[in-house]
Amino acid sequence: MKIFLLCFSIFLLVGTLIPLIKKEYWVFRIFEYPRLQKLVANVFVIVLWIVFRDVETTLSTIFLVVMGLNAIYLLSLVLPFTRLSKKQVLTITNEIIENGFSLMIANVYQDNTNYKGCLKEISKTNPDLVLLLETDSKWEKETAILKDDFPYSIKVPLENTYGMLLYSKLALEDSTIKYLVEDTIPSIHTKIVIPNKKRIQLYAVHPTPPVPTENPTSMERDKELLLIADLAKESELPVVVIGDLNDVAWSFTTKLFLKMSGLLDPRRGRGFFNTFHAHYPFLRFPLDHAFISVDLKLKKIKRLNNFSSDHFPMFISLQYEEKAKLQQEGFEPDADDIETANQKKQAV
Repeated sequence: MKIFLLCFSIFLLVGTLIPLIKKEYWVFRIFEYPRLQKLVANVFVIVLWIVFRDVETTLSTIFLVVMGLNAIYLLSLVLPFTRLSKKQVLTITNEIIENGFSLMIANVYQDNTNYKGCLKEISKTNPDLVLLLETDSKWEKETAILKDDFPYSIKVPLENTYGMLLYSKLALEDSTIKYLVEDTIPSIHTKIVIPNKKRIQLYAVHPTPPVPTENPTSMERDKELLLIADLAKESELPVVVIGDLNDVAWSFTTKLFLKMSGLLDPRRGRGFFNTFHAHYPFLRFPLDHAFISVDLKLKKIKRLNNFSSDHFPMFISLQYEEKAKLQQEGFEPDADDIETANQKKQAV
């Protein structure tokens, strides 16, 4: 048992330290994902060290202390996404119907054929906009019925698991499809006209993940997110960025994105809202996001029911308030953040 504890403890420590190395190669970035899992495993190991500790052995004491410090560090990373921390996005106190709008984000899993399940969840949730990701021509055909309730749409069906279908009950203006980094990876840029006639700038994205089977580094993902961050920062309109970012909410890159864009994360102070993997409860991470500008407040955020995809859908309802920008603030980048962001944008 001591040998097992020693090896497992070293593995957890290495898994904690590796993400501190700011390299783009997937080995370094993939260990950012399971922070909650590492924390749970770390606490379990601490209990085992206490139970099997040999008081006469210095090594046992050293590892018990080290694992305790590691648990405290991991807890500090996870804590901002629990109800014990301050909310970064305020909840509305007075609903103004004409200032509100809602979105549903769903990575459908391209090979999934449960089209009816998807349509049922959309009908039950009744959002103003629906973003479907990993959508090919079959998904476009099977969801065409949505045009009856969602008269506005932007469709980019692709067979490479990076297709996008955006359906909207609200008018869309200045809509474009852009390929910011890779010729096969689209993003949707459009303005939403909410009931009070205010325009909201929307960016829908789905960059590639840093995994060996798709992309050995995070360079393309990081660059696309930071280019979107620049657009969000420069926008004179309220901004919403939605999609499967293939990055967890607590990662270095996501934090850098928030700093460079000035956007806020509604998850902070509310919960993890893990969306992937839907079929493995212990291996779930928050990959599907909605980041918003400081002039938007939250009405509701919820993880929805799965319809045979590997992702859970997400629902978020927002309200525009001009005064909100005086009540909320995002992260500010320092000189190192700006230098790192510039380096990442020049890469690839």
